[in-house]
This record gives sequence, C-alpha cells and structure tokens, in this order.
Amino acid sequence: MSAPTIAALAASLAAGRTTSVALTEQALARIDSHARTGGTAFMEVDAAGALAAARAADQARAAGLVASPLAGLPISVKDLFDVRGQVTRAGSKALDGAAPAQADAPAVARLRAAGAVLLGRTNMSEFAFSGLGLNPHYGTPRTPFDADRIAGGSTSGGAVSVAEDMAVAALGTDTGGSIRIPSAFCGLTGFKPTARRVPLAGAVPLSTSLDSAGPLARSVACCAAMDAVLSGETLDTRPAELAGMRFYVTRDFVCDGLDAAVAQAFEDTLSRLSERGARIVPFDFPELRRLPEINGGGGLTAAEAWAWHRQLLAEQGERYDQRVAQRIRRGQQQSAADYIDLLAQRRAMQHRAGERLRDADAWLMPTVAVRPPRLDALARDEDFFALNGLVLRNPSVINFLDGCAVTLPVAQGIGLGVCALHGQDARVLQVAGAIERSLM
Repeated sequence: MSAPTIAALAASLAAGRTTSVALTEQALARIDSHARTGGTAFMEVDAAGALAAARAADQARAAGLVASPLAGLPISVKDLFDVRGQVTRAGSKALDGAAPAQADAPAVARLRAAGAVLLGRTNMSEFAFSGLGLNPHYGTPRTPFDADRIAGGSTSGGAVSVAEDMAVAALGTDTGGSIRIPSAFCGLTGFKPTARRVPLAGAVPLSTSLDSAGPLARSVACCAAMDAVLSGETLDTRPAELAGMRFYVTRDFVCDGLDAAVAQAFEDTLSRLSERGARIVPFDFPELRRLPEINGGGGLTAAEAWAWHRQLLAEQGERYDQRVAQRIRRGQQQSAADYIDLLAQRRAMQHRAGERLRDADAWLMPTVAVRPPRLDALARDEDFFALNGLVLRNPSVINFLDGCAVTLPVAQGIGLGVCALHGQDARVLQVAGAIERSLM
C-alpha cells in the first residue's frame, strides 16, 4: 500500500484517528531504524524539538487552531537551510566550525509557522554541486528499491526521507535538477518552482541565478500544499482536463542517449496520454544542442559558486570533496565579459523557448536520461563527471530557461518531466495533476 498523502494525513488528524505525536514518533522510529542499518539520509535529527513541536500541534488542534494542511506533519529539511540553533554544513566538513544559525531561513520559518514538525537535516551532495548525491564525508544515500544504486542529488537525503516514510515531505533546492533527479530516482513527485518564488535567504547559495527551493513529496497535491506554504502564494492547482491538452515533445538534445528503459517508459507514457485524448505535438529546438558549448567554462553555476566559495576554499580547501572543489574552481577562470556573455545567451535562449512553446500546455521530456547509476560505477573521476553531466542534462535545461517543472514517477527509478516557462507554476501543477490522475 502506498504511503498516505498530506491530504490523507491531515484528514486523519482532523478526525482524531491519529495525532501529531504519534506520526512524529513513527517517523523518528523509522529514522532510527534507517540509521542503525547503515542508512545516511539524515545528517542531524532533532528528536526533542520535533516531539515538542508535535505536542504543540496537537494542543493547537484541540483548541481549534490548525495553521495549514501541514500542521502536525513531519517534514525534513535539506542541510542547506538555516534552522535556528543548528549548524548549517551544506553537506561539507568545511563548515564544521560555523556558529549555529541565529534564525530560521524564511522557507523554514514558513514551515514552522504552518505547524509543520521539523524532523532534522538531510544529507546532500556537498554544497549542492552534483546531481548524483555522492557525499564522501557523511555517506551516500541509496534508492529505496536497490541499495547498490544512488538516490541522486543534490537533495539525496531528502528524497530518501520521503521514499522510506521517514518524512511526509522534504524541503529541497534545485539548481540544475536537485529536486527532480532524486525524486525520479526514488519514485517520488518533485516540484521545481520558478526561481525566486520561494525565498532563498538563509540558505547556502550555489548559483544565485539558477537556485530555487521546493518540495519532494508523494503527489502533485502534496507538492502544491508544500508550495503554498513555502511561496506564500495560493495558486489554483486543481488538475485540469487532460483531453485536448497540447504536450510538446522535442527529440533534440533531451532525448539523446537515453537508457533503453527510460526511452521505453517515455514512449509508453506518451502513448497512454494520447489514448486519453491529449495531443502530442512534435517540435524542434536545435538551439538546445548549444548548451554544452555555452556552459563549457562551468556556466553560471561555477562563476557564481566561485564568488561565494573563494575565501572558504582558500582557508578550508583540503576539507572539500575534491570533485566539488574542482568544479567550483572553474569559475575562477571566467572573466567578467564571459559572465556577461553567459547572461546574454541565457536571455536569447529564453526568448527562443518562449516562441517555440507559445501554444504548449506543457513540454514533456524524460526527467533524467538514465536510470539510477550504481555507486560502484562512479569510482573513477572520468566516470563520475560523465554520468553527472548526463544526469543533470535534461533538468538543467529548465533552470537555464528560468522555468518550472514537476517530475512524476512513471517506472522504477524513471520520471516524466512536465515542464513550463517562467511564472507558469499554477499551470504546470494543473497539468501535472491531470497527467498523474490519467496514469494511475
């Protein structure tokens, strides 16, 4: 039986069939069992704080005060965000000596104000700079269905926390797929909103141009409930009518080199949607093939990461994951002119996307080109970097275009990317909800 959704758990709490304390105790027991069997989803668990919040949520409910659908529900937080009284390490040893945060990051504060029970900090790729989720310092989370395969990154621990029923939903970030990749690999739904809809103050940045924050959860409705709290916006996210929708599909770039299983799952999904009345509209977007050249010097991510990390690398560089440090240092080689050119090329690509996708209800693509890789396939640097680039390729297109996207599970370890352009968050959630309902 599938794990209950936010709506189902909220209904159980409202009916008195369970309590927040009971749900939190169950979550903490699962976290403990996960850790005792070698699991590495969490870096830090705040059991006392979580139980205190759960008791407060139950007392508030008894008094008729229910702040949101998240009230009393256990939520995990990526180690990128400040939580009052806790050290934000961003998955690194380089920040071990940092002082505890004096205040919650705004996204965390919004979850707390909504009555969510914050369980603890989840593991991640160091400084969020990888789509694979490897962490040499704190361990590498694995998929729930195969312990030899990686959970994906960078929100690796957050995905595992939800997939293994340790949390109802997770707060993550997405710079080039860091919500959608682990969601796809772990059989979850993930939502990357338009950047800047969810505040990123109080979170360690990777790329200020590309970073966004959002949820990993069990369903589109769960992601919408999380987004309403995180963004402070109430969108109309009710599933739309699937029949007659126009789903654009390009074979350029995002369908290059797909795993056979991914290609088959994608084609099967398109066929099912077509059978249910959707229109699959082929289109060309050959300019996407220029992205490797445009980002050949490390792109916006390396340039902006270098600006933040340069002093810390000088002082603590030996404590970094050297694969991460190597990628960040590429930003040192970029000139101001290179950076300005990158911004101009991004604007031009966004303009072209707007023209090509003007009449689309959504742009569909495989979330990730491959199934979750085996950990033992990533021992050599050349294999790690090649697979990291391939895993990041499809989802990072949407970050470069400043768009929004949902990933839906369509096969074990395989996701369908439901994508749209800047500011179309409500529509992409409506469409993803329609697709989700049609695939059940």
